[in-house]
Amino acid sequence: MLELRPNCETCNTDLPNGEVDAYICSFECTFCETCAQGVHQAVCPNCGGNFTHRPVRPAALMEKYPQSTRRVLKKT
Repeated sequence: MLELRPNCETCNTDLPNGEVDAYICSFECTFCETCAQGVHQAVCPNCGGNFTHRPVRPAALMEKYPQSTRRVLKKT
C-alpha cells in the first residue's frame, strides 16, 4: 500500500490525497509537478528512476488507510 506522503520533497508544497500534481517514483519519493518535471527534469534525484502520477486513494478508504503525516524534505 502506498504511503501517500503529504508533501513535495523539494519545495515542501502540500500534496494531499487526490492532488493531481503529485508525482512518485518506484520508491515513493514524492514531488509536485513543478519540481518533478521542471527542477528534476522527470528523473528522481534520489534513485534515478522516472516519475508517474501518484494514484488517488478512494475517499471511502481514507479513514481506514489514511495518508501519511510524515513529511520528507531533502536538504539541497
